Amino acid sequence: MPKIKVKIASRPRDKYPVFIKEGCINSLPDFLKENNIGKKYAILTDSKTKKIHGESLLKFLKKNKIDAELISFDQGEKSKTLKTVAQLAEEMIKKHFDRNSAIIILGGGVVGDLGGFLASVFMRGISYIQIPTTLLAIVDSAIGGKTGVDLEGGKNLIGTTCQPKAVFVDINYLKTLPQNQIINGLCEVIKYGIIKDKGLFKYIEKNLEKILNKDAKALEHIIEKSIKIKVKIIEKDERETNDERILFNYGHTFGHALEKMSNYTLLHGFAISIGIVMINCLAVEKKIMKEKDAERIKTLLKRAGLPTTSMKKPGTKDILSDKKRSGDYMNFVFAKKIGKAFSQKEKITNL
Repeated sequence: MPKIKVKIASRPRDKYPVFIKEGCINSLPDFLKENNIGKKYAILTDSKTKKIHGESLLKFLKKNKIDAELISFDQGEKSKTLKTVAQLAEEMIKKHFDRNSAIIILGGGVVGDLGGFLASVFMRGISYIQIPTTLLAIVDSAIGGKTGVDLEGGKNLIGTTCQPKAVFVDINYLKTLPQNQIINGLCEVIKYGIIKDKGLFKYIEKNLEKILNKDAKALEHIIEKSIKIKVKIIEKDERETNDERILFNYGHTFGHALEKMSNYTLLHGFAISIGIVMINCLAVEKKIMKEKDAERIKTLLKRAGLPTTSMKKPGTKDILSDKKRSGDYMNFVFAKKIGKAFSQKEKITNL
């Protein structure tokens, strides 16, 4: 089974695997037993994923003599709050989970961010496993150990850095995804190609139809490439202390502002797609990027079914809500060309 090992430089002994394959979830019971991860497991998911995958995972684990219970919360970004974390923690206490327990996170980015945060603070920290069920979560939030919840002031403004014990990327989960969710996640994959791997970008251009049709081999290829890019950076920079990990924020400064302006009704990848076009326009204007590269990127985003324009451009106030601000300055990520990006501080009032 394809496996990527994550080893954080500051804690080399605290390494964990990322499994990528159709049906890899079948090896979960043995993995839990062999690695002595927890004695009782809370399968944490949202109300929608609970119906699609939660009940079957619970049944599968119980069949394999794993003591597990299903815990869920209302689907959507609106639930990604400290209030939800407190409610879930109270429920876990009532169901007799303790510091020897572990959380199995099943779902998309909201579940992953919230579940990871809950694991990092419950009983002052317990182990957790990530089982991302969306393409976006697989290539983005499930990898890297970032957890968080939202405040009225913006996304992920309260959170921790807490690595999982393993990540199980079962391609079979993607087969049940609506098409707009495949497109949503594909934006982040395209982002990886732009900032670090021109070969990945070219592969998507050439194999876009296969990817959109959920071809397993094509999906495994872009997922493995994306995760390897992210892992290589987070191993050296777990807590985003240098300029390299900031590259993941490409398209996100404008994108996060657009998400908030839409009251989070705009899908993350859709917002980031518009954000990529916006930052590329700025890069062309500053003569950082050639117009032909900006157009090539925009063309692929359009072909993938992603939006490239917005009715309203984020203003200074919207951008200042981003957690990566430093006073009136923001670390903006620019692509010099496809496959190469860098960050630099820009005064927001000058944009």
